[in-house]
Amino acid sequence: MPQGDAEAAKVAVIGLGSMGYGMATSLARKGLAVTGTDVRAETVARFAAEHGTGAATPAEAAAGADILVVVVVNAEQTRQVLFGENGALAAAPPGAVVVSCATLAPALARELAGETEARGYLYLDAPISGGAQRAAEGALTILASGTAEAFAKARPALDAMAGKLYELGADVGTGSSFKIVNQLLAGVHIAAACEAMALAAKLGLDLAKVYEVITASAGNSWMFENRMPHVLDGDYRPRSAVDIFVKDLGIVSDISRSERLPAPIAASALQMFLMTSAAGMGRDDDASVAKLYAKIAGLKLPGGD
Repeated sequence: MPQGDAEAAKVAVIGLGSMGYGMATSLARKGLAVTGTDVRAETVARFAAEHGTGAATPAEAAAGADILVVVVVNAEQTRQVLFGENGALAAAPPGAVVVSCATLAPALARELAGETEARGYLYLDAPISGGAQRAAEGALTILASGTAEAFAKARPALDAMAGKLYELGADVGTGSSFKIVNQLLAGVHIAAACEAMALAAKLGLDLAKVYEVITASAGNSWMFENRMPHVLDGDYRPRSAVDIFVKDLGIVSDISRSERLPAPIAASALQMFLMTSAAGMGRDDDASVAKLYAKIAGLKLPGGD
């Protein structure tokens, strides 16, 4: 495949969740030949009808693909779709590049890269940030590290999916390290935003007006601005689920402990997500932390009982 030739690139997108579906859509819109696969057959059928080709398994999706974009939840799922039964690397042509987008501990990213490269494939450590809407717009931030050869092979897909691509060096794990720093902040900001809205409700304030004022003030954050409309609408359908931050802040906790770095603010946020998950909201939108505060304090939020 000529480097940078989008028309020649064949891409398999493994995982058509809220992020993966948008990424696959962006790839197809830019003219790449895209095959999508997911554990949900109805999602695969919808993608095939709207944008490209569907496949029942990662192996089927990877057959003939130059680029394998893996958009699953964690390291265990990444390993399974690459090396497990009907895994992608049983069928992908030699020299294909794996673009691994899950948030992983850096050590696990390096481990997966070693196993991938030992089989004759390239590996790009490429976690993503930006949410489902930016994924669908081809405007994600991608935090990538890997060899120059891996970047070159993946370039058509990266260009189609990213609004901002950070090339963070040749060492796999660096991209994942940057993403973990981002997730510390993202999780803390979501928890803080939910706490702030709970306080506003306790004070009897108009929550829509609170949103208007805060988004124009110094206390605003990207997460406040992005997530608090879910609270205002009483809409907790999962764009990004509570359990994602149980996982990601758990990685932060593991790393901070191993590095002997105190991280008390991240630890507090982790406990809020854990409590929200334990209360039965693990698969709901991560703004559901606000619902936990409402339950504890006896507050009425929009859409609440």
